[in-house]
Amino acid sequence: MTVSITPVLHSEWLKIRSARSLGATLGSVFLATVAFSLLMCATLGTEETGKPDFDPLRSSFSGLNFGQVAAICFGALAVAGEYRSGAVRISLAAVPRRGVFYAAKLAVIGGLALLVGLATSLTCFLAGQEFLGDRGVGLGDPGALRVVAGCGIYLALITLFSAGLAAVLRSGPAVMGILIPFLLMLSFVIGDISQDGGIVEFLPDRAGQQVLLQESTGMLGPWSGLGVLGLWVAAALWAGWQSLHRRDA
Repeated sequence: MTVSITPVLHSEWLKIRSARSLGATLGSVFLATVAFSLLMCATLGTEETGKPDFDPLRSSFSGLNFGQVAAICFGALAVAGEYRSGAVRISLAAVPRRGVFYAAKLAVIGGLALLVGLATSLTCFLAGQEFLGDRGVGLGDPGALRVVAGCGIYLALITLFSAGLAAVLRSGPAVMGILIPFLLMLSFVIGDISQDGGIVEFLPDRAGQQVLLQESTGMLGPWSGLGVLGLWVAAALWAGWQSLHRRDA
């Protein structure tokens, strides 16, 4: 039976729109990132902003780690919630082609995360640069548009990373329990052990956040860093598809 993807996309959109918890979690991506970024920008003193290696672009996104926690939660709950309630059986009965079902779900989750991510990054940049005053930069300065676009893409990729893992584990708390420490702590732990960088640069958060820097550090550039994150995400989505394709709902 041929199933058009358009009504499936609409169905997935309705699922998210009708779940208040998902809307609140997605909104938290914006609120958490902007609030903590502006708070940190407001507390920057002349000692920090006067340093030769001060990065005015990255400083606008100091609260990104808080926002990516919300992005992880949104991706995990948007997928695992159907398994928890058993609604996935109804969804697959209505859309027997699992590839169409999976693609539509990821498209809606990723698309919403990208829109919110871009709104978040633009707000953080414009407001953060106002706090920086003379040390701030504008959208027309080198790297500014790349950083704004890159932050939005980064948040969307993190959301999809979580969604793919949720399709494997079928549990929101399990995904959060694994992915939040993995993204927020592992870089620092390995970084303390490995003094020369090395493998740390290829961890998803460290690689992806290269796009936020005015001057890239290490082996990866801004877009190659996002490319490495994309490979992590692709692996998670592939694993999620294998789980959905091979296992009973």
